[in-house]
Amino acid sequence: MDSNDWLRQLLVLGVGTTSVVAEKLREASEQWVKDGRINPEQARVVVDDFMNRMRTEQGSFEVQMERQLRRLLEDLGVPRQSEVDELRGRIDRLERQVRDLENKLWR
Repeated sequence: MDSNDWLRQLLVLGVGTTSVVAEKLREASEQWVKDGRINPEQARVVVDDFMNRMRTEQGSFEVQMERQLRRLLEDLGVPRQSEVDELRGRIDRLERQVRDLENKLWR
């Protein structure tokens, strides 16, 4: 599994968690309105404010998670895709050179 798959799974987990938290917050705010603790406008403001903060923090969280994952993969010696692509190109060039040399020998 490449690093992008891991990152996508972590981000999906974060989005799912955010959705659950948002739903629970809505349920709690509806209950507070029913109990008379806050009015509907206050409930809407609380939910909107919380969701805006979650979106902002989630973006920051995603950046931090991506940075940490890249460091971890680097520490483990896992090559980046660009490094693998570069090596594949070098191998292709070397194979071509070997074929050319073989063809010259058999002429």
